[in-house]
Amino acid sequence: MSDSTSCYESLYQAMQDTALENWAKELPTQIEQLSAESHGDYARWNSALSELPKVENCDVDFKADNLQINVKDAIDNIQLEATLKKLSPWRKGPYQINDVLIDTEWRSDWKWNRIKEHLSPLTNRTVLDIGCGNGYHCWRMHGEGAGLVIGVDPSWLFWIQFQAMKHFMGDKPVHLLPFGIEQLPNALNAFDTVFSMGVFYHRRSPIDHLLQLKSTLRQGGELVLETLIIEGKEGESLVPDNRYAKMRNVWFLPTVKTMTQWMTRCGFENIKVVDINQTSIEEQRTTSWMPYESLKDFLDPNDMNKTIEGYPAPKRATFILTKP
Repeated sequence: MSDSTSCYESLYQAMQDTALENWAKELPTQIEQLSAESHGDYARWNSALSELPKVENCDVDFKADNLQINVKDAIDNIQLEATLKKLSPWRKGPYQINDVLIDTEWRSDWKWNRIKEHLSPLTNRTVLDIGCGNGYHCWRMHGEGAGLVIGVDPSWLFWIQFQAMKHFMGDKPVHLLPFGIEQLPNALNAFDTVFSMGVFYHRRSPIDHLLQLKSTLRQGGELVLETLIIEGKEGESLVPDNRYAKMRNVWFLPTVKTMTQWMTRCGFENIKVVDINQTSIEEQRTTSWMPYESLKDFLDPNDMNKTIEGYPAPKRATFILTKP
């Protein structure tokens, strides 16, 4: 990845003299070994990125649900919308740049508003967001005062979308690394807060994932984990036969009591369930910025409480817990 030095220099500097210092020594090599150009659409996406208007003066409201970006320079809103739509599908958001609303598939602000009051204050914290998508929640974490936010997600499209937003938001202490949790060093023991939202059910080994998340946290650090659940007793978990809501890579949907048991076995403490919510077709839906199938197409048309395969419809629980 040829532009890694310029893209991440401020991150390398921020990691110095912190618990992330050792990772900072190997991270440049990790990034250099990435090959974005191997993705068939990368050149097209990167070309769209280069078409964004030059801006020098932007105000950003990081606490706004639509992440309002007010560009004081003269820009063509019609051209800007056309350029940003070249980076579709946009799944996490929303974002708004002047009059251009990026109406994403997910109303990610709804999820954030359900959990933000339950978090330990993020002020000056070093935060990791696993499976961060295009970084919407990373910017919201920055808006709550986080000192450094690192998101990881292996999707090159999400990385490009993040760069598009960063073009307007400026050089804030928010960074997205285009790789998965597997590329994180073992036993970092560094982050004050770690988010894993919408990732757990994609992992083949739930216990290994919990232990890996635990290893990224410092002593006393906080884990925020959101995952799909089912109703039921301790010890019960749904393992779909093939697909779940048309997704192939869904492995375990535990009950709340089963999830709590797994977390306890992994050595976590102060386990709290702060939100349980059945995903609605208003929160996840098709838009002009994500024109493909969405939740409505994944549910039984005759019973919205079931997936098209006959499983319980997506219900999500958010847990907050600490590493002793």
